[in-house]
Amino acid sequence: MNAIELLKSQHRAVEKLFTQIDSAKTADAKQKLFVQIADSLAVHATIEEHQFYPTVRAKRTEDILLEALEEHVGIKRVLADLLETEAKDPTFDAKIKVLSEQVEHHVKEEETELFPKVKKILGAQELEALGQNMETEQIEIEEKGQPRKAIPAETAQAAPLT
Repeated sequence: MNAIELLKSQHRAVEKLFTQIDSAKTADAKQKLFVQIADSLAVHATIEEHQFYPTVRAKRTEDILLEALEEHVGIKRVLADLLETEAKDPTFDAKIKVLSEQVEHHVKEEETELFPKVKKILGAQELEALGQNMETEQIEIEEKGQPRKAIPAETAQAAPLT
């Protein structure tokens, strides 16, 4: 799968999880869905920061990428807060709403601004190779288990654009 298709498929999967958590009736169901959201976002941010962003960095994308990295750290801060909040806590739903809105904004910018520019910078073969590298890292992260546990250590500042 090419890199953009992979990221878009992850975007859709997280959107679906947010829809499910929004309609979940019990704290237990919300907690289980949140764990899936947190793990999904942790994996997604990591492969973007390690693979996608450095590869697509160019004059035409640098501003967008720096903003995206700042959005990542904001999302990670809300995630870290949620990791310490039980679903039965009265603030849990509000925090999920804030997280959902931040992710929605980030996804919209990537899909409408960044991805079209990336398609002009990288050819089909490069996007395919990048996608394979991203999938490999995703598998490695998921095999270690509980990717969400790395999030609190990543909230001090945005990841560097290397």
